[in-house]
This record gives sequence, structure tokens and C-alpha cells, in this order.
Amino acid sequence: MSTVTTTVPTIQQRFGRITGESTGEIIAPLQQGYLKDQAYEVAALARLRRGAGKKYEQVPDLWGLADTGPLHKKLQDCERPPSEDELTRAEDAVHVALTLWALHQQSRPTAMHRCHRREKPTGLGAAVRGLMPKDEIAEPVRKRLVRAGTAPDLPSLAQRLRDLVLLLRGKDIALDYALLAEQLYHWQQPGGQDAVRRAWGRSFHAYRAPDDDPDLEDSASNTSPLPADTADKDAS
Repeated sequence: MSTVTTTVPTIQQRFGRITGESTGEIIAPLQQGYLKDQAYEVAALARLRRGAGKKYEQVPDLWGLADTGPLHKKLQDCERPPSEDELTRAEDAVHVALTLWALHQQSRPTAMHRCHRREKPTGLGAAVRGLMPKDEIAEPVRKRLVRAGTAPDLPSLAQRLRDLVLLLRGKDIALDYALLAEQLYHWQQPGGQDAVRRAWGRSFHAYRAPDDDPDLEDSASNTSPLPADTADKDAS
């Protein structure tokens, strides 16, 4: 008779998962309202975009714009409360993911935050691979992903991810920002960078362009220049 073993998540895995889930819960109503052209959400995203690539403490104008109360409550309800460092990692991960999503969503008529699924992967590596022509590696784009993976600290990583997000926005390629926030939490842990880099690399190499999407190759054929910000209802 075989036995089934289960792995109990570590406290750090729990904190990371809560960080990701909370990020998705914050984005969902903002994204829905933005896509319906509702005034509050359009203005909120304009403010959030200004924080992309900046530290949480550098943009006090964003404090209170997104309700992080549920994040704090879920963290405090764990088997032990987070330390100050752990709480800071979670807050910073949410901030980076949220502001990058706001930048990504700008001027896009469809949702740029989409949950990762096996049949439609939206992890960072897969999203970047989707920028490239089918069965080809675009070296300039690959190098941008490598630069992100080798960032020395979170501010540098946020800035390098910002460059990738601009490319993804230009090609209407979505990203799972809840998953990204979870990975950003772990990236800040001692030894966590290697695990996150491995996940990004695996996602990149495992991605295969769908055979039934003839527009994908066309959309990925020009990946070198960064798209310019377009002037529209929310180009602030």
C-alpha cells in the first residue's frame, strides 16, 4: 500500500504566497474599473505609474491608494507574525509589482495582469519569450531578462523589470503580477535570488508559442526598440 506524503509550506513560503495573493486582490478591482474607463481607477493608475522603479518610501503620495490592510492581517494571522524585515519585504514586493502593473496596463484595452496557467503561461520568463519570434531567440531581449536576473538589489531589479514591462506593453503581452510579487518577496530573502532566477529561466525555456495563434509571430517580429508612451486619457 502506497502512502501519500504532503509537504507543509515553510513560513517563508506562506509569507510569499500571501504577498502574491494580496497583490492579485489589489489589482483585480483596479484593473476591472480601468478597463471600464471609470474615473477613480484611471486616476489611480496614473498615480501608481509614477512609482514604477522607485522605492516605496520615495512615493508617499501612493500611501493609502491601494488597501494593503488585508496583506498585513493575513501575515499577522500566520503561525507566527512576520518580523520587521519580513514585513518590509512583503510591502516592497507588493509596491514593485503594483506600480509595474500600472505602467504595463497604461493605454491597453485588455487586462495586462493575467493569472498564470499551464496552457497560457504568464510568468516573467514565458512573457519575455513571447516577445520573440517563434523558434528564435532575440538576443537583445534575452539580455534584458538576464540583466534583471543579475540585479544587485531590489531598486535595480525594479528598474530593469520596468524596461521589460515597456516591451511587454508594446506587444500586449500579459504578465501574472501576483506570481511576480510572490517571487519578488523570495528574491529579497537570503539565497532567494537563485531560486527566483531558476524559476524565470525555466519559464523562459519551457514556453512554446501556440500553433493556433498566427498573430503571435507578427507581434513578436520587432522587439528591439522600447515603445514610446502614448498620449491618451491617462498619459500622465
